[in-house]
Amino acid sequence: MKGIEKLTADVNVDEFVENYVDIDRFEALCQECDNYGKNWNCPPFDFDVEDVWNSYSKLKIIAFKMNFDDEELSTNFSDSELEFVLKRLERMKVRLMNEIYALEDENSLALFLGNCNLCMKCTREFGMPCKMPFKMRYSIESLGGNVDQIIEDVFGFKILYAQNNHLPEYMIFVGGILYDKK
Repeated sequence: MKGIEKLTADVNVDEFVENYVDIDRFEALCQECDNYGKNWNCPPFDFDVEDVWNSYSKLKIIAFKMNFDDEELSTNFSDSELEFVLKRLERMKVRLMNEIYALEDENSLALFLGNCNLCMKCTREFGMPCKMPFKMRYSIESLGGNVDQIIEDVFGFKILYAQNNHLPEYMIFVGGILYDKK
């Protein structure tokens, strides 16, 4: 890997919600995912998502852009090799989240980099409470945010995915922190 770039931008939550949040649309998309109702940071929730957005004035978008080197980009992975590489990258989110947790205080709320992967198997699937409520956070996507559009509009990048057994030029994990509690 060439390296990881940290991208940040502070935005007004009301403008962010107006331009990028569509709770019903993204919950419908979430229903197509295997994690729907099986991961504590995924819908459906027992709270009103709008209340989360309406509780803060500011959002610091924090994205980590992982740039791959030429060797990684030219490798034609088998299906299982690519799955392994992507899972390894997914596990890196836990380390990267520490930078976001460090910003959180009693007047802010960290937003996870995509779906929670703190545990090997989420206890929600078994009807049990979260084992790590002190670390589990919701993601921008799970709260109805259009991450693809945010990254394009705010940072000028497109979200890329692995295709045809090749890594993309880069991958971006997007999280953030809601702050300036109302």
